[in-house]
Amino acid sequence: MTIPASIANRLSIPVIGSPLFIISNPDLVLAQCKAGVIGSFPSLNARPIEQLDEWLARLNEEIGAARQANPAAKIAPYAVNLIVHKSNNRIEEDLALCVKHKAPIVITSLGARTEVNDAVHSYGGIVLHDIINIVFAHKALEKGADGLIAVAAGAGGHAGVLSPFALISEIREFFDGPLALSGAISTGAQVLAAQAMGADFAYIGSAFIPTHEARAPDNYKDMIVASAAKDIVYSSLFTGVHGNYLSPSIAAAGMDPNTLPEGDKATMTFRAGESAKAKAWKDVWGSGQGIGAVKGRMGAAEYVAQLKREYEEARANLTAASAKFSVVG
Repeated sequence: MTIPASIANRLSIPVIGSPLFIISNPDLVLAQCKAGVIGSFPSLNARPIEQLDEWLARLNEEIGAARQANPAAKIAPYAVNLIVHKSNNRIEEDLALCVKHKAPIVITSLGARTEVNDAVHSYGGIVLHDIINIVFAHKALEKGADGLIAVAAGAGGHAGVLSPFALISEIREFFDGPLALSGAISTGAQVLAAQAMGADFAYIGSAFIPTHEARAPDNYKDMIVASAAKDIVYSSLFTGVHGNYLSPSIAAAGMDPNTLPEGDKATMTFRAGESAKAKAWKDVWGSGQGIGAVKGRMGAAEYVAQLKREYEEARANLTAASAKFSVVG
């Protein structure tokens, strides 16, 4: 397992804050990076496209200034999520801005394209591609991705259905590069567990939604805090691809979470100005199954500090527990 030194040396804990559609913004990303975890955002969150130019310039400037002011601090790089779906009519422009500003990490989703990877590699950037199964993992690596994000069962957004144990184990049979695990991770102990399974990073999204910096409505944040795994529904209705959603938000939109019809994958679109159905579902909120551990609203840096305490405590407890056992040769 290999994490590039340019990333590993800047992390306070091996965590990537996943890109949250609509919610992630420069304030959240900067708070995450300055706390020592990789912050990320979908490029499509910046609308119009001129705003993406501004966001990338701000991230480079403020992260650079923070590192210069405190060279010993663990200040992580940021990542930009590019949706490589055929309906995304902004992909070329967004990619060009990533190249212009030399975004250190690019996370590609819903498609893998060699030319996208080549463009990021042209300035020394790193590409991580999210996958839900082994077939997509092979395709991503064949097209030049540097690392993978294994989106296992229980993750927020367009989650897969495979157990993280099975998915990570099978990936490690053929790939020893950078690997992140997504799926119901919200505590420091779970970050350590992800590493124990063979992942390099934990990929955390839903637990960052209630943070002060996140661009989410207050009632969305409160619903995350008040909910647990039992409140998550797996449905393809809202985007055409299966994902996990908060059942109270579905009920509030006038639907029965237990009797949702199937969606049509052909209706999925990321074309600017043509997402009428997405707008109709704007108050149906995504979430992973790990929110039962989210007990309150706090700043992103405070949450990362909590993760670090839990991580160190779990590591100490595991060391103590393992000392009680010995392998008989």
